[in-house]
Amino acid sequence: MSTEEEQKKKFQLMTTAPVEKTVCRLAVPSIISMFISAIYNIADTVYVGRLSTQATGAVGIVFAYMAFVQAFGFFLGQGSANYISRALGARDTGNAEKMAAVGFFSALFIGIAAAAAGLLAGDPILRLLGATETILPEARAYFRFIALGTPFIMSSFVLNNQMRLQGNAKLGMIGISVGATLNMLLDPLLIFVFDMGVSGASLATCISQTVSFGILLWLSGCKDGIKLRISNFHPTLSDYIEIAAGGLPSFGRQGLASIAATWLNRSAGVYGDSAIAAFSIVSRVTMFAMSVLLGFGQGFQPVCGFNYGAKLYDRVKKALNFCYITAAVYCTAVAAAGFVFAPQIVSAFRADDAELIKTGTAALRMQCISFPLSSLTVISNMFLQNTRRTLTATLLSLGRQGLFFFPAIIIGTRFFGLRGLECTQSAADLCTFILAVIIYFAVIKKGFEKEAAEQSRINA
Repeated sequence: MSTEEEQKKKFQLMTTAPVEKTVCRLAVPSIISMFISAIYNIADTVYVGRLSTQATGAVGIVFAYMAFVQAFGFFLGQGSANYISRALGARDTGNAEKMAAVGFFSALFIGIAAAAAGLLAGDPILRLLGATETILPEARAYFRFIALGTPFIMSSFVLNNQMRLQGNAKLGMIGISVGATLNMLLDPLLIFVFDMGVSGASLATCISQTVSFGILLWLSGCKDGIKLRISNFHPTLSDYIEIAAGGLPSFGRQGLASIAATWLNRSAGVYGDSAIAAFSIVSRVTMFAMSVLLGFGQGFQPVCGFNYGAKLYDRVKKALNFCYITAAVYCTAVAAAGFVFAPQIVSAFRADDAELIKTGTAALRMQCISFPLSSLTVISNMFLQNTRRTLTATLLSLGRQGLFFFPAIIIGTRFFGLRGLECTQSAADLCTFILAVIIYFAVIKKGFEKEAAEQSRINA
């Protein structure tokens, strides 16, 4: 079957098959790839946690840098991929191929520049990210190979997003899963057998991300996928405007995650290395729980993009409501389990630091209280991105770790010290949920339903 025939077959499937079944089918590989990546992050922190509290804190420091890399990867990946899915829904393959090249090669070149900056100015960057003098040597050792692998890490985010929003999430899952599995195998080997310590964890990440990049690049043009060609890389201002329209919310969310992690590290540093390590652990556990929610939402995105591009708004609405309900049930169940077993979860990372366990348990339980609210926020944000409602999508994405996080951390630490710091993210989540409710009624329910009704009249 030719590529054109494969694409026609996919269009038919996306626009006619039951939306609930299609969302779940596309969500499964996304959930698996996100889940495996989250397991890697958990395993990486567990292994490093056996070394020292300072090594655990170093992972949290470098996480702020990785959030910055992820911000650019998602900006270019989501931005180009959202356009690609709508273009394929409108059967405009030529512009889809051009946008794929612009997104990918831009990430590769920006990643090379970021790697050079990281290798040349490592210590100033790590101090800026919140490394104390006692954590700095471990952070330096962990950061070295992470910086070296930046071009491959950033470009992998782009490839995975582009494949996923073309409906090829299974192929993306293969690349991500192989890399994450390799990482988990290399971690104990390099850290303990070769006695590389925290540098071994960093080298394991660099090697696995490079392998994952190679697999994703090879698989990206398979079957009905858009093939990447350097000849298509002739970007224009309008191309980057389109990328910004679809990727700015992700950039805002991930970019603020980097700033928020930095501010959190610096604020926690006042209370010692154990506090920095505790928040590093809680962030990994929260990412683990969030991975399934994000993977499920990513199954919704290609369904939304294709059907919105084809002006089949009733199918978009049906898929959206299904995702709201399913996500809410999942988040509530996970939050309940996390709250009950918080002490055991935190102590699994670093059992011999009582202060770390105490701080981490309190922070994790506060996160669990607000976690069910994330269902409305995440699914709404994905809908807004895919339907090119850039301003509201960006506003909502800025809430959790920006508009509300920074005031919460200032007020919390000013009046309640460490206890306030433990509650910061939950307070920001609550405020973001309130904003999501307002946007839901003002934009999604009112605005989108009006758009759908107008299209129904045209069709009639």
